[in-house]
Amino acid sequence: MRLLLVEDDSMIGAAAQQGLRGEGHTVDWVRDGREAEAAATAGAYDAVLLDLGLPRKDGLSILKAWRVRGLTVPVVIITARDAVSDRVAGLDAGADDYLVKPFDYRELEARVRALLRRNAGAATNELICGDIIIDRTSRTVAVDGVPVELTRRELTLLEILAERPGRIFGKDELVDRLFGFQDDPSSNAVEQYIARLRKRLSGSKVEIRTLRGLGYQVVCP
Repeated sequence: MRLLLVEDDSMIGAAAQQGLRGEGHTVDWVRDGREAEAAATAGAYDAVLLDLGLPRKDGLSILKAWRVRGLTVPVVIITARDAVSDRVAGLDAGADDYLVKPFDYRELEARVRALLRRNAGAATNELICGDIIIDRTSRTVAVDGVPVELTRRELTLLEILAERPGRIFGKDELVDRLFGFQDDPSSNAVEQYIARLRKRLSGSKVEIRTLRGLGYQVVCP
């Protein structure tokens, strides 16, 4: 999934970005409040990891403004502010979770998985679509019990489509969710990944449909 990381500490930001990318996520990293506001407006994010003590604009003010504007993207606050009053303020401002620094990055990754799972209405880290099982913890895919090797981006694309079977995803939406603002995808990048995905999943009964002029959808038998 595509995540926005808002963190001004270079060491924490680099480690978090590396760990989350290793989990298969696309991660855009910004370092101050103004950049966070611009990124959230321009990008389609599945979740935001938000520090509070930011240059140029405080994270709590940003979060409140997002919620007033109706931005519903899930937010995990990551901060050194550990007082109960700070936690209450963050959650009441609209945060979905609150993680105090220093933290183990495995916990951050687990909290992101839980947040995305909850946002999708799932009870476990297994996403099942027909005979396809996606394990979001191990980042593996199996078709009828047989493991299938997918690249990070192929897996992410399958996860997006399979999370909402029958929903039509436009090409522009898929580009927004697959690529970060530092990427430069070609005009036919989505078509290429769809073609690769169909080839790798050729033994499955699940159908990836192209609806001309509209986009793509997964149909789970």
